Amino acid sequence: MIVLSVGSLKGGVGKTTVTLGLASAALSRGVPTLVVDLDPQADATTGLDVAARRESTVADVLANPRRGEIAKAVAPSGWAGDQPGVLDVMLGSEQTLDHDYATRPRSMRSLATALAKVPWYDLVLVDCPPSLGGLTRTGLVASDRALVVSEPAIFSVAAADRALRAVESLRRAEAPHLQPLGILVNRFRERSPEHRYRLEEMTGLFGPLVLRPPLPDRSAVQQSQGATTPVHRWPGHGATELATAFDAHLDRVLRAGTTRRTR
Repeated sequence: MIVLSVGSLKGGVGKTTVTLGLASAALSRGVPTLVVDLDPQADATTGLDVAARRESTVADVLANPRRGEIAKAVAPSGWAGDQPGVLDVMLGSEQTLDHDYATRPRSMRSLATALAKVPWYDLVLVDCPPSLGGLTRTGLVASDRALVVSEPAIFSVAAADRALRAVESLRRAEAPHLQPLGILVNRFRERSPEHRYRLEEMTGLFGPLVLRPPLPDRSAVQQSQGATTPVHRWPGHGATELATAFDAHLDRVLRAGTTRRTR
């Protein structure tokens, strides 16, 4: 199992879109996946079309990371039909805000403790809040890799730099196993001189950590999310472009997992 945190230190850049796109790619390939919705807005839970009600949410798991509590907080995504274990969601909740101030080492390891009890998933995607509070730190401590989502804009470049520095800081302290997967540029328009400039700027600053291909700005994202449908099942050229890009990035995530296991 490889655990990937998807985050940003700037809101509105599309980190949940990236989480959903990677989940869509994993589902299309048959990779058993768990999405952990750490964002108090719980958009990933909504986007993954979770119909089944559960007694618990990820907030309860963080407070009590035991197997019974985990089972009560995990539900199958509507994308996978009635097939538990194919694409599941640890349900988000605004109550996770209560854990955003957690700073004690034991609290920050709560998600890692929980994930150690669900080893049947090959991939865990952690959708983090757009900040560096206790929730994001808890997600990063539980992760093997961190994916920073950015936009081709000046303020997003600065936020990406802060996010990478935060990952490095955690790696030196609470999470020695944590490594950056890279920076994924979202909503990229090839015809925009500003977007091309910012992409090259980031490449100059961060080198190979800027992942290619960037995700193109396509209306298929909003359309598929509005229909709570995986982008891989959405018709049209724009959706196909996005699906191809997400497939490439899923390959990178899975290769990172293979590298970790062969060390």
